[in-house]
Amino acid sequence: MSTATTARPKVPGKMPAKKGKLSVPVVLLLIAAALLLFSAVGIVTGNHGLTSSGQISAALGSAVPIALAGLGGLWSERAGVVNIGLEGMMVAGTFCGAWAGYLVNPWVGLLAGMAGGALGGLLHAVVTVTFGVDHIVSGVGINLLIPGICAYVNKIYYTDYVSVGAGANQSPPANPLPYITVPGLSSWLSGIEGHHWFLVSDVAGVLGGLVTDLSVVIVIAAVFIVGSYFLLWRTVFGLRLRSCGENPTAAESLGVNVYKYKYLAVIASGAFAGLAGSYLSLVASHFYKDGQTQNRGFIGLAAMIFGNWMPGGLSVGAGLFGFTDSLQLRDPDSVHVLLIVVSIALALLLLWQVYRRRFTAAAITLVAAAGLAAWYAGSDAVPRPLIVATPYVITLVVLALASQRLRPPKADGQIYRKGQGK
Repeated sequence: MSTATTARPKVPGKMPAKKGKLSVPVVLLLIAAALLLFSAVGIVTGNHGLTSSGQISAALGSAVPIALAGLGGLWSERAGVVNIGLEGMMVAGTFCGAWAGYLVNPWVGLLAGMAGGALGGLLHAVVTVTFGVDHIVSGVGINLLIPGICAYVNKIYYTDYVSVGAGANQSPPANPLPYITVPGLSSWLSGIEGHHWFLVSDVAGVLGGLVTDLSVVIVIAAVFIVGSYFLLWRTVFGLRLRSCGENPTAAESLGVNVYKYKYLAVIASGAFAGLAGSYLSLVASHFYKDGQTQNRGFIGLAAMIFGNWMPGGLSVGAGLFGFTDSLQLRDPDSVHVLLIVVSIALALLLLWQVYRRRFTAAAITLVAAAGLAAWYAGSDAVPRPLIVATPYVITLVVLALASQRLRPPKADGQIYRKGQGK
């Protein structure tokens, strides 16, 4: 006698709950809303710096090293290896890039920076994958070792180049890399931006920043980010690499060489961090200097976490951090205007929370919005120390807001040993 299994009846009209996801149309809608808000605030305050072409160009320049460092972290962690040594690998990229850029040319400097970072990634892979050392311990060691070596070699080697601009903590300047400007379109957008028309001039300013004085390395970084998405999510290679970060034991049982993929991912991670470092020493300043990275490797990790270990989200996070970083360097007055922008954004968020009946969160948002509005009304400028701290404050706030929707690779940071599932 057979027993039939009775399926649970479906409730008419009831669909399974889905987690909210930021799709491309939603992201575009948020960008349009932000432009409307910036334009309105610009008309009221007379400060149009938030959407000027110069600000957008500066934001892109500040976002590139953060995005490349975050991309390195994404490759490594998707294979299951935590890489907080990105900061040290960036330092290797700044040193090797400036050295080769001065001795040969800046194009070779970019390759040398990637090679220097890749060597740091190889060291991290040997220590963590082969010897099974804790990933955090290895990353901290790399962050201490590589900057120390670079500073020591710099003091010894570059003393012979004092006559060409080198010093105790600085390399000789390298030749610049080319910049891209779209002729005709750039000047046309600049003319529209100068009229300060509502929304139209703001859109022109944003687009103008994308086609005026754009470093070729920014284009290379964009290609790497898009290419990483297709390689990791649209190829067999990417599926195998990501399986090493989700369930390496199951991947091994299907014939995947887990060690090989972890090595490739961590070495690529170091190469991307090295490219981020060489951008700083060849594009941002044209020379190597001690302390040049300024913790951008850690901010890149924060951008990666904010982006939920995805290239698109990583790009948004890097753009946000790059925008605030460039704002505090380029136009301190716009940081003061940003207070009222954030206050209005929080007020809109307050309405949404009330609609969703999240009254506790709404009360907290109300206090924050009122505090920022009062700060803006009662002051003419933001104190300089707070302006400098803006990118780091934004990093903490964004990570706190994003913490509820994060989904890291399941085996991220775990020590793996071949045959451990047998």
